[in-house]
Amino acid sequence: MKANEYDYIIVGSGIGGLYTALSAREYGSVLVITKGSIDDCNTKHAQGGIAAAISKDDSVTLHVQDTLNAGAGLCNEEAVNILAAEGPARIADLVHYRVPFDTIDGEIALTMEAAHSVPRILHAGGDATGEHVELALSKKVRDAGIKVFENFLAVEIVVDKKKVRGIKAIDCRTGTAENFMCRYLILATGGAGQLFKYNTNSNIATGDGISLAFNAGAEIVDMEFFQFHPTALRMPGVPPFLISEAVRGEGGVLRNAEGREFMKDYHEKGDLAPRDIVARAILSEMKKTPTDRVYLDITHLTPETITTRFPHIYRFCLDRGLDITKAQVPVAPAAHYMIGGVKTNSWGETNISGLFATGETACTGVHGANRLASNSLLEAIVFSKRIIERTVSKTKEKPPKTETVKDTYVSLAERPIPKVLPPPNLTTLQQLFWDHAGIIRDKRGLSEAVGILAGWQHSLPKPTDQSSYELSNLVLTGRLLVEAADIREESRGAHFRSDFPESSPKWQHHVIWKK
Repeated sequence: MKANEYDYIIVGSGIGGLYTALSAREYGSVLVITKGSIDDCNTKHAQGGIAAAISKDDSVTLHVQDTLNAGAGLCNEEAVNILAAEGPARIADLVHYRVPFDTIDGEIALTMEAAHSVPRILHAGGDATGEHVELALSKKVRDAGIKVFENFLAVEIVVDKKKVRGIKAIDCRTGTAENFMCRYLILATGGAGQLFKYNTNSNIATGDGISLAFNAGAEIVDMEFFQFHPTALRMPGVPPFLISEAVRGEGGVLRNAEGREFMKDYHEKGDLAPRDIVARAILSEMKKTPTDRVYLDITHLTPETITTRFPHIYRFCLDRGLDITKAQVPVAPAAHYMIGGVKTNSWGETNISGLFATGETACTGVHGANRLASNSLLEAIVFSKRIIERTVSKTKEKPPKTETVKDTYVSLAERPIPKVLPPPNLTTLQQLFWDHAGIIRDKRGLSEAVGILAGWQHSLPKPTDQSSYELSNLVLTGRLLVEAADIREESRGAHFRSDFPESSPKWQHHVIWKK
C-alpha cells in the first residue's frame, strides 16, 4: 500500500471515531484524522452517562419501549432493537478498554434519568463519564500505535463513480492540503452545537461531517430535530456549562425566580418529564417572571451525596463562587444534541459506497424526533462495531429496508435573498439561530433565517483556512436545519412550531435532503 493510502480512514476522535479505530485495526491499516487534538470532542462533555439494559430489573424490551416512546413516532424500530440488544456487549467492550465505571459492592452502579422506566444509566467518576470514556479510548488508541493526524481538517470527500476513494484535508497549522486515499471512510465528526448562541458543545462542533457528506452526494435526514438541554448553568461571564439530567434524576427540583416548583404544572412526571417539555416549561417560566434563568435546587440532598455523585459539576460551580450544596443552581436551556445527520442504514452505510457515518454525525433512526437521555454514547459504539463488521462481511448485499413511513425527499432550491444581509460571522449566525430556529419556532422566523443563510451561501468567499471552512460548514448545515424545520408544519419531539403546536399523522415521516 502506498504512502497516504489506508484501508480505513476515520474523521473525528470522539467515542465513535476512537471505538471504530480500535475495532478496525484487526482488519487493516487505520488512520484517524482530527481537526483538534485527539481529546477535542463532544464525548468528554457527556456527564449523564450511557444507557444499557444490564440490570436484572431491566430488559431489552423495556429499553426499546422507552426509546420508542421518546422518539415520538419517528424511530426506526429495527435500529432501536439493535441498540438495546447489542448494548450490553458493547458496555463489556468499554470495561475491557478500562473505562472505570462507578460501582457499588462490586457491581456497576446504575442511576435514573428522565423518561427511563428503570435505573439503567452507567456513569464514571460521577458526572465525568464522557471524559473517562474519552481518556480510556484515546490511551488505547495510542497504545495500539494507531496513526492519528491531529490538527488536520477534512474539507472534501473524494468520490469516483459513486464510490469513496479518499479524503482531502488541510493542515490547520500550515494551510497546506493533502489527499489521503482509502477503501472505507467513516465520518465521526460530532454535531453542530456551535450554530446556537447558547450551547453545551465543544468549539469543534461545527457541522463538518454533514457538510462533507452532503457535498459528496450523501443523504441527510431529520435535521429539524435538534435537542436543547433544559439545564445549562446561566451565570454572568460564564459559558453555558451542562448541569446533567442526572441531577434531576437524583431528586433535583426546578424552581422559578419566585422559588416555586413549577414542573408539575406542565407534565405529570414533573422534573423527570422529557427534555423538550422541560426546556419549553423553563422558557415559559422565564417569560412570566421575567428573567433569563430558573433555579435547580439540590440543597435538600446531603453534601456527601452531591460531592460524590456530581464532583465535576460541584467543582466547576465552586470555582466560580457557587457552592451547590448550599445554594440553588441558576440554569436555562442550551442547544445540546443534533438528532438528525447523515442518513445510514443499520450497518452505518450511507448511499455512497464505502462511506459510513457514526455517532452524532450519523442518523441511524434510533432517536426519532427526540433522543432518550444517555442513548447517544451507546448508539456510537453499537453502530461503530457494526460498521467494521459490515466491511469484513462476506455478504455485501444491502440489508432490507424496514421503514414503513413515506419519506419526503428535497433538495436545496434558489431562495429569495434579503436586499440587506447581516455580516456573515459566527456571532451573527449564533444569534440568528437562537432567535429563529431555537426551542420555539414559527414560519416568519424560519423564513427570515432561510433567506439570510441562502444569501450567505452565495456571498461567502471560497474557504481557505480552518475558521472559514467551519463557518461555511455551519452555514450549509444550518440551512439544512432551518429549511427542514420550515417544511415540517407540525410540532413533534424536539421540533416545536408555535404556529403548528400539535403533531399531525400526515407528518409521521422523515425529511431527507439530497444534493
